[in-house]
Amino acid sequence: MINVLFVCVHNAGRSQLAAGLAEAIGGGRLSVASAGTEPEDHVSDVVIGSLAEVGVDWTGRTPTRLTRQAVEAADVVVALKPSLVLPQVDGVRYETWPLPDPAGWDLDGIRPLREHLRERIESLASSSTPTTP
Repeated sequence: MINVLFVCVHNAGRSQLAAGLAEAIGGGRLSVASAGTEPEDHVSDVVIGSLAEVGVDWTGRTPTRLTRQAVEAADVVVALKPSLVLPQVDGVRYETWPLPDPAGWDLDGIRPLREHLRERIESLASSSTPTTP
């Protein structure tokens, strides 16, 4: 199993969308977490609605602050914004997937982002190998 941590600023949009999709797509190949450098109080309703459209119930999830421990627990850390400052941990693979912040978007606006993320996550799940047993 590959431990993946998705990180954005507020952990209310991009990283939550990615985490929800990864849990659904992972099929036991991915263990998923998400975090933000400056977390909001709640996950975006549009993200929850977008995930519901593809059969993922994301109600009740809450944003989480990024910690060094979360990075240490990951095999792969995916930054969804290029300028994020992340703790550097030996043995962890870092990827950057620059994505727009969907704050203020509606369902029609977020669907293309969701599908783009789905493709990236499917590729990650099929090509990654864990760094730890």
